[in-house]
Amino acid sequence: MQALLDSLGNTSLRWGHLVVLLAILGGWTLTSWAVSRAYRGKRGKRFGRQLVQLGLGALALFLLLLSMPLPKDVRPELINLIGIVLSATIALSSTTFLSNAMAGVMLRAVRNFKTGDLIYCGDHKGRVSERGLLHVEIQTEDSDLVTMPNLFLVTHPLRVTNEASTIISAEVSLGYDVPRRRIEKLLLDAANEVGLKKPFVWILELGDFSVLYRVAGLLQPADRVLSTRSRLRGAMLDNLHHGGVEIVSPTFMNQRRLAMEQAVIPPSSRPEAIADDDEHPEALVFGKAKQAASLEKQEKELEQIKAEIKELESKLTSLPEGAERNGTAARLERRKHQLRQHAALLDRNHRDSDKEKD
Repeated sequence: MQALLDSLGNTSLRWGHLVVLLAILGGWTLTSWAVSRAYRGKRGKRFGRQLVQLGLGALALFLLLLSMPLPKDVRPELINLIGIVLSATIALSSTTFLSNAMAGVMLRAVRNFKTGDLIYCGDHKGRVSERGLLHVEIQTEDSDLVTMPNLFLVTHPLRVTNEASTIISAEVSLGYDVPRRRIEKLLLDAANEVGLKKPFVWILELGDFSVLYRVAGLLQPADRVLSTRSRLRGAMLDNLHHGGVEIVSPTFMNQRRLAMEQAVIPPSSRPEAIADDDEHPEALVFGKAKQAASLEKQEKELEQIKAEIKELESKLTSLPEGAERNGTAARLERRKHQLRQHAALLDRNHRDSDKEKD
C-alpha cells in the first residue's frame, strides 16, 4: 500500500493523460445527457434510465483509474484495491443505496406487479404510481403518496390484486335464532345486487353468542375494489333489514324499554337497484396511479406499433409487385397514421401530467 501511495505521489500527469482524462469526463457527460434526453417524459422508463446512468458512472470511474499514468507494478495493486473496496461496499450495504438498487433489479426481474396495480405490503396498501431504481411510490386510499424502499418490498410479503378479477368479501355476525339458509339467501342477493359473479357464503365461526358469516364473490375487472366492498356492505345491511333480520348479537343491551316483539330495525322500504355510475371513488382516490398506469400502457402500445411498422417495412422490400404488396403498403400507411396519432396523444398526456405536478 505504501508503494502505491509513493508511486501516485511521484507520478506527474502528462498532456496525453490529461487529454484522455478530459475525453472520459466529456464522454460520460455527453452520454448521460443523451440518455436523459432519450428517456425524458417516459414515466415507465425511469428505472431503465437510472440503471443506465449508474452503469455509465461506474464505467467512467473505472476508465479514469485505468487511464492514470501509473507504473506497471502499481496498476495491479490499484485494481485489487478497487475490488476490495467494491466487495466491502456490497457486503456492508444491507440498508444502503446498493441494497435498494439490487432489490429494484430483483423486483423488475420477478415482474409480480406493475404501475397501477393495487398492492399490500406490511401495513401499507395502495396503487403503484411510480417505480424507480431505489423506491416504489404508492397512492393510498386517502390519495396520499407513500414512498417505500425497494428493500422493504423484497423483505416483506407482497400481495398484488389481480387486475382481471379478485374476490370481494364482507363479514357479519348474526344470532343463532335466525335460520342459516334464510341468512345465506339474503347475503347472496346482496352480492348479486352489486354485480359480483358466482357469489358464495361461508360460515367462519360458531361463537358463544353469534354466528360469523362471510359473503364473497368475483369482481371482474378489479378496478373498483373499494367502492364495491362498500356497496356490498350496504346491500347486506339493506337486505337483512328488509328480510326482518336483526344485526345484533344476543348480548345486545339498550337502556330504552322495548317490547319483546319490537325488532331493532330502522324503518325503510325495499332498496332500489344500485346505480353503477362512472364517477366512482377510485377515480378520485387513485388519480395519480391511474394516470401513471394509463401512460405506461400507451407507451407499450406505441412500441408495439413501431415494431409492427418495422416488420411491415422489412416485409414490403421482399414482396414482388402485386396485390399482396399493395395490401401490405396500405396496411403500413394505416399503422404509420396510427403511430402519429398515438405519439401526439401520448405527448399531450405527458404535458398534462407535468402541469399537474407543477
